Amino acid sequence: MSDVTSHHLTYGYLCDFITGESLADTDDERYRQRLARLLVEEKGFAKSEIEPRLVIETLFAGNFVSSKIDFVIKIGGQRLLLLRYGPGSLVTRQRPALAAARVLDPNQVIPLAVVSNGEDAELLESRSGRVLGQGLQAIPDRAALTAQLPHLDFSPLAEKRREPELRILNAFDIEICCAGAHCALPGAKEG
Repeated sequence: MSDVTSHHLTYGYLCDFITGESLADTDDERYRQRLARLLVEEKGFAKSEIEPRLVIETLFAGNFVSSKIDFVIKIGGQRLLLLRYGPGSLVTRQRPALAAARVLDPNQVIPLAVVSNGEDAELLESRSGRVLGQGLQAIPDRAALTAQLPHLDFSPLAEKRREPELRILNAFDIEICCAGAHCALPGAKEG
């Protein structure tokens, strides 16, 4: 049975692999769940080391945006890797993922970021934006990530750089209902 209360086809509900919560069953959420299973079953992270569904809220030029962070890997109290899922091209997902890794935690930059469309992935160095690897296999497993720990730069972003990064998130993650056309959602103010 489908639901038309959003722009995503909803098949019902599914159980979140990490938390056990009930979530709307959409095509995108199915990819997120596959990525969660990959992190635990193939990459060796404990469910307790994965922070799911974090949010960064911004308001610029009258546009309130809630940027979603799908997963953050945290080992020994240290956030090491941020993963954002989005359908389509990975290159268009890089810049907002880097911005999120730089500002999510005001006390540190999360040194590694991953962008994935569920079928492919890119591993990025958060400070420089350099692509370190491609493919789902490029996502480091727990042992590899732990081995990198002494070489990672966690120093916080300069305060003058926070607002520009937040503006980038706001601009990239704004959702414009139906691109200005008539909205097919019943009762939507945009339509």
